Amino acid sequence: QVQLVESGGGLVQPGGSLKLSCAASGIIFNIYTMGWYRQAPGKQRELVAYITSFGSTNYADSVKGRFTISRDNAKNTVYLQMNSLKPEDTAVYYCNRRAYVASDPDGASWGQGTQVTVSS
Repeated sequence: QVQLVESGGGLVQPGGSLKLSCAASGIIFNIYTMGWYRQAPGKQRELVAYITSFGSTNYADSVKGRFTISRDNAKNTVYLQMNSLKPEDTAVYYCNRRAYVASDPDGASWGQGTQVTVSS
């Protein structure tokens, strides 16, 4: 059974930083492209960044230059370092396998997510 456990969220002032973690179990972690997603109130979930099994990365334009995705295959964990945070980054953040989500966007299973709130 696949389990994804996100952590590291919190309340931060604009311009601040947070580092999110996502621990995966029940999958052969190192073969998957992993993504970080977020969902703000009243908005659809969006892909923020992803990292391939080889370590190649890609970012949404809205976070490029501010967020960094990384992974530790030995720990089955993917990270998201978020710097220069803005109020519009406020959302619940989730991780998941990119191909799995793309194959069934409406039916994919998710972890509990971690809340990030950027506010003064």
